[in-house]
Amino acid sequence: MGEVIGKIEEMVNEGATIVDIGAWSSRPGATEISGDEEIARMKKILSGVRKAYPELLISVDTYRAEVARLAVRDFEADIINDISAGTMDKKMFETIAELQIPYIIMHMKGIPRKMQKNPVYQNITKEIITFLAEKVNDLRLMGVNDIIIDPGFGFGKTIDHNFQLLKELNHFKALDLPLLVGLSRKSTIYKTLDVRSEEALNGSTVLNTLAILNGANILRVHDIKEAKEVIKLLKAYNKA
Repeated sequence: MGEVIGKIEEMVNEGATIVDIGAWSSRPGATEISGDEEIARMKKILSGVRKAYPELLISVDTYRAEVARLAVRDFEADIINDISAGTMDKKMFETIAELQIPYIIMHMKGIPRKMQKNPVYQNITKEIITFLAEKVNDLRLMGVNDIIIDPGFGFGKTIDHNFQLLKELNHFKALDLPLLVGLSRKSTIYKTLDVRSEEALNGSTVLNTLAILNGANILRVHDIKEAKEVIKLLKAYNKA
């Protein structure tokens, strides 16, 4: 737990606005864990983080309704970040409606363990916007209005898919909702540059800059200081 708190302290000191906390990895090929195991891990993490940082804005990364309920009711989580947009737990939407908590819905083709096995689209941007629009409509009918959308870079998408999405990111403005983008240190960057993920900072900065220029409102990053510098420079640029 000391390592977790130390990492969060570093993130806060570098200017993180929101800290996203998950109890298991959703990277491509990741093996799922049980709900009981996720809850046990989440309790331990959130208990320590809330004690150390009672005012911190916390986003909880989970697709399970029971974990979302625990995070909000017991630890006052501020946002639920669902990589499946409610498709992996049919109780998630009604839980979010009951909790009345801001909710991030992300597009993912398949499940983490298999999502990178030959994903195919006819028109990726159109298909993802349609998917998100349908989820937004369902949520609004249930009384959920605080919604953030995430096209899900790297979640069931090839490198070419990811670059096309980034180039057409401004199309997501049609949904008139805050747009979150997570490109930081992903394989699209380090495979394209033929470097290791640890060497993908410069590439992450470039793609984060393009994301903001194309309409992103929120960046999910590993390197906070550098991302804050991107935002500061773009604000100065836009004022000129």
